[in-house]
Amino acid sequence: MTIFDRVIHGGFGDPSTLMGAAIHAIILAFFAWLVGRVLRLAVQRVLARDKNDHVDFMAVKFLAKLVRYCVYIFASILYAHFVPALSGLGAASLTSISVITVVVGLAAQNTLGNLVAGISLLLYRPFKLGDWLQVTAPTGLETGVVESFTLGYTLL
Repeated sequence: MTIFDRVIHGGFGDPSTLMGAAIHAIILAFFAWLVGRVLRLAVQRVLARDKNDHVDFMAVKFLAKLVRYCVYIFASILYAHFVPALSGLGAASLTSISVITVVVGLAAQNTLGNLVAGISLLLYRPFKLGDWLQVTAPTGLETGVVESFTLGYTLL
């Protein structure tokens, strides 16, 4: 039996053993790090290429960091599914995350809608501070100068 057969068919590569679980952890951690690094480099290229101030640097960095954390969470859940001793934990964590996502999504529909709209405003920059805007509000047509805007609201 060669070393390759040992790694693949038992011993080192078997996730039910301590050595196999450690090897799987190292491999998944490496791939999660690699994906995170590729994302960071892609964001740096986008920010370096944008010369016209179309993209908000802080918003793009925030979104890239959020996606990177999601990659790490996904890798840890995937690891829990590979290791037989942790497979129950992986299934339970996926179920818990799904239920929490549905509950939070239903409870905060308006807030999440405003958050997505705020992210769009920060990324696409249709207006800047000091611009005059005319918006349709529940009270009618409103006109004002943009004083500030965040992910949650725009102050005229």
